[in-house]
Amino acid sequence: MNNMENKPKFCPNPQARLMDQVREVLRYHHYAYSTEQTYCQWILRYIHHFGGKTHPNKLSARHVEMFLSHLASAGKVAASTQRQALNALVFLYREVLDLPFQEQIAPARAKRAPRPPTVLTQEETLRLLSHLDGTHALMAKLLYGAGLRLMECVRLRIKDVDFGQNLVFVRGGKGGKDRTTLLPANIRDALREHIARVKELHHQDLEAGYGEVHIPEALARKYRQAAKETGWQYVFAAKKRSVDPRSSREMRHHVLESGLQKAVKRAATRADITKKVGCHTLRHSFATHMLEAGVNIRVLQELLGHADVKTTEIYTHVMAKDIRQLQSPLDRLGS
Repeated sequence: MNNMENKPKFCPNPQARLMDQVREVLRYHHYAYSTEQTYCQWILRYIHHFGGKTHPNKLSARHVEMFLSHLASAGKVAASTQRQALNALVFLYREVLDLPFQEQIAPARAKRAPRPPTVLTQEETLRLLSHLDGTHALMAKLLYGAGLRLMECVRLRIKDVDFGQNLVFVRGGKGGKDRTTLLPANIRDALREHIARVKELHHQDLEAGYGEVHIPEALARKYRQAAKETGWQYVFAAKKRSVDPRSSREMRHHVLESGLQKAVKRAATRADITKKVGCHTLRHSFATHMLEAGVNIRVLQELLGHADVKTTEIYTHVMAKDIRQLQSPLDRLGS
């Protein structure tokens, strides 16, 4: 399900410039700011590819196909990058220009080699986590202990951590879906203490005349004070306030994801782990270790938020399997 499902058609200001219209529609549909930046970059690259002077409403699906084929053949981009560009252009024509493609777009496809996910053993995971400290250690333990994606962890709100039920509620995950996952008992106390510090920081912001956090626009219109409520504050709040690029108001945003990414890379080096390790490796390891512990694959699918169980099944190919108890067919023949 995408952000636009079940929503009325929104028409941007016809007097505004094209990129301002794009931003207006993206914000109406509550796209993340990072997605807004990415879509705008792809739309500008598309326009410049055809000279930079032709309005996209004068171009067709054939031009989109040519641009995407160029990315694959000359640009040598990954399949995921080509798909991202396609999503941006489909959004432009369908939601901004109201010119949805009538024909199927079939560009030359960027090759996507199927690769099994990189997974750490439990011993490697322990070594990696031991080389992290402070907030980065807490975040990494949540990635591994709850199976969170990087941005799901970074955007976690105080109200979405349920210490009573030992649950974490993920709001608006990949595909706009909500789900529930585990709150590891191992980090309960540390997370409580961390949230207490964030609450104190929020109290100081309120005393200074600030205390707002970014929340969905529709909610902000309906509940004027919601942006200042403690529950809506980010669990992993930034150390300093910053000006929100959309509202131009000074707020306390969440930490940058790049900080954790760099910390995990450094920890892998210090732990002498030669595998290619990133934040998502911890989520892969969560999934694999859960399967090894005997968790039903359908339950794991729900915990990970996969729409299709086939996505979850990839972890069955990398999980450790004890073959020592198996019997060779030759042995079954007898002597």
